[in-house]
Amino acid sequence: MTGTEIDLSAVNGSTGSDAGIEHGSQLIAFTEAVMGNDEAALRRERAALRKLLTDEQFVDVAATIGAFNVVDRIADSTGIPLDEMMKPMSADLRQELNLKRFRSSANTREG
Repeated sequence: MTGTEIDLSAVNGSTGSDAGIEHGSQLIAFTEAVMGNDEAALRRERAALRKLLTDEQFVDVAATIGAFNVVDRIADSTGIPLDEMMKPMSADLRQELNLKRFRSSANTREG
């Protein structure tokens, strides 16, 4: 833990700020472009981010997006629920991120 305050509302598109993360708004824009279907937006956001990051940092960002996407899709497709011990520890975070808006949230029963 770094003690840095992070504004999680940025994950839900609720803020245009960096959310307390260096280059946060650009990282979010790039992530949205990677996950979207707009090739022009992807090219634009990739070029913008490449100006801000070293090659190694950019590879780390792209790998993180790809890894999360794969792991998340595997969990969703197999219906893996949230571990029971994680439910109470993550309840506030799940609510703040409004995870119930995602269809796969049905895999995690409350209680």
